[in-house]
Amino acid sequence: MSYYLAPHFLDKLSIHITKNYLDLPGVKVPLILGIHGRKGEGKSFQCELVFERMGVVPVHMSAGELESPDAGDPARLIRLRYREAAESVKVNGKMAVLMINDIDAGMGRVDRFTQYTVNTQLVAGTLMNIADNPTNVQLPGSYDAEPIQRIPIIVTGNDFATLYAPLIRDGRMEKFYWEPSRDDRIGIVQGIFSLDGVSRREIEQLVDTFADQSIDFYSALHSRLYDEQVRQFIETVGIDRVSLRVVNSAEQPPEFRPPDFSLDHLLELGRLMVREQQRIQELRLVETYNNLRIDQPIDRQEPVSAMPSPLPQPNSTPTHPPATANGSPPTGSTPIELIPAEALQTLHGILNRGDRLGIETVDTRRFRTNAWQCYSMIQPQQANSIEAAKHALESCLQAHRQDYVRLVGINARDRRRTVETIVHRPV
Repeated sequence: MSYYLAPHFLDKLSIHITKNYLDLPGVKVPLILGIHGRKGEGKSFQCELVFERMGVVPVHMSAGELESPDAGDPARLIRLRYREAAESVKVNGKMAVLMINDIDAGMGRVDRFTQYTVNTQLVAGTLMNIADNPTNVQLPGSYDAEPIQRIPIIVTGNDFATLYAPLIRDGRMEKFYWEPSRDDRIGIVQGIFSLDGVSRREIEQLVDTFADQSIDFYSALHSRLYDEQVRQFIETVGIDRVSLRVVNSAEQPPEFRPPDFSLDHLLELGRLMVREQQRIQELRLVETYNNLRIDQPIDRQEPVSAMPSPLPQPNSTPTHPPATANGSPPTGSTPIELIPAEALQTLHGILNRGDRLGIETVDTRRFRTNAWQCYSMIQPQQANSIEAAKHALESCLQAHRQDYVRLVGINARDRRRTVETIVHRPV
């Protein structure tokens, strides 16, 4: 299988590696190259293709090795791996690099809930020290006066803004934002389907149809094409015997015929995968269990006053607009008697932005676990959406006087929540 190597990626990486092995007079070359970009765009895989093309020997580290129960272990491991790469150059006579994948996952400060440990500080300090003195990297407890080979360091990540700022400053780290162009995406996807007889025209249409998806989406799509054949294999063998047939079996390994690689079939499976992504965005079960946001911060407004909303008491007579014969509010009336002014302002703001409006409720006991229930959903494009939202909110406030009520704004394009505002608290 011939994989596609983006020319821009090859150019950037090859220059950085080669420049660190050259003796350029009067030039201070950054030791670290930071490759960052969206998740799933193939940063690490493109690096592997470059290493194979250039004949470079990579020494790998992962984000999971940047933390340890014992303080100082990750920093020592970085120095050890760096010296291993330097020794590899001496032994093999080939260029080597130290490759640290997903560095922001191991030492990034995402939010105030991220624990900042001694090891995080030591790792940052060690990388800065190596970047400043690349030929004098010592292990704790020993000292070697002989300079070692300078080894370029390649790090990948999604958001380098979460890293310690002095580490990523110019002079220590050169930054490279990897965002594949349309031609790059077509070339990479064509490499994934290179043995399957999918034409370039079909690849272009597939990429244009799912233009917002990352590169990993197409690799997962390629894998999903074989699900039907694997299912048939399990049914043929029997689900109780599939383990004996696959593992340590004396029989020949199963053979599978090529699946349906037609464009219509690819688009159908792709849309199924997109719908699964959308369900994750809509469900957001982490809020139910942990009361914790895991993506971009949203506007969590609280009512201006901590006092309960001015709802009528159970024994009082609520004031409603006169009803028509069928019991619905008369045309042109606005049921705002029970709705706080802050809630009306939030309601108008959500719908005027073109977001969907959700009304959610929760009782006092489930409020502690953030287990909100949907009461109503109003689409911004429906007729009289603001009036419908006001009537729905008033009905909810009447029916849930002893519960919490909140308004939720949902972005119509990516289904992310943009606003969550509590408009009523129980008396």
